[in-house]
Amino acid sequence: KEGIIIKSSTFLLPGLLADEGCWTKRKPTKAEKADIDLGWHIAKEIGRLDIGQCVIVCGGSVLAVEAIDGTDATIRRGGKLGNGDAVMVKVCKPNQDTRFDMPAVGSQTIKTMHESGINLLAVEAQKAVVFDKEEMVMIADRFGVSIVAISGK
Repeated sequence: KEGIIIKSSTFLLPGLLADEGCWTKRKPTKAEKADIDLGWHIAKEIGRLDIGQCVIVCGGSVLAVEAIDGTDATIRRGGKLGNGDAVMVKVCKPNQDTRFDMPAVGSQTIKTMHESGINLLAVEAQKAVVFDKEEMVMIADRFGVSIVAISGK
């Protein structure tokens, strides 16, 4: 109405967006890829319902769904049930206004995952903000955690 244009929160820092591919030495296993597919579908659906952005999946079962308690609490809840084999999928909500709010991950995410027994992080390429990526990947490689950014699912 007033001619004001609101740009994306990443307008000046496009390098913070997750680039597609596997970032770590460890690649996803066949079983983890199946859990990513399931987790992606569930995470998009809970996002559509405006519940949360991430899920923890293991062996074809959803172990935890993000709600008001946030990502770290979801990681801890799901990790307890995953016996060291769980994966985390974090996506952008289908109707999310990315000018103001985008999913975010960083080295602390990997540390919390490792402490909780979650061995893989899948994020949505170009729709997740990644803080301290070099440190994040270094920590993930040290812990044997795989990180992938996926688009087009």
